[in-house]
Amino acid sequence: MSTGEMHWVLITDAPASLDWPDNHLLDLEVDGKKITLAKFKEGYFAFAQKCPHASGRMAQGYINPLGQVVCPLHRYAFDMKNGRNTTGEGYFLKTYPIELRPEGIFIGFKPNSFF
Repeated sequence: MSTGEMHWVLITDAPASLDWPDNHLLDLEVDGKKITLAKFKEGYFAFAQKCPHASGRMAQGYINPLGQVVCPLHRYAFDMKNGRNTTGEGYFLKTYPIELRPEGIFIGFKPNSFF
């Protein structure tokens, strides 16, 4: 596998069966990685479980009306598509690609590179 290929992992084959809390943010472990899965409108997003600033658990935050995830500790907001910090502090939230396929929801991981 080259470093450019994506490793796709099934999160669930039954998206409708996910037990979403009111804030639409779930902590999950997928392929040994701890992530947060978010649902906003008709889309799904995946990103690091902890805020890059002070390690607040993102699933304890909320999604604002603009579709940005907000950390529960200091209210730093991040774009769920690309991880950019939208409140100006300069941090970056690791994001992962999501694909909704007939077989279910898949998350993409880049293989580890040692070089």
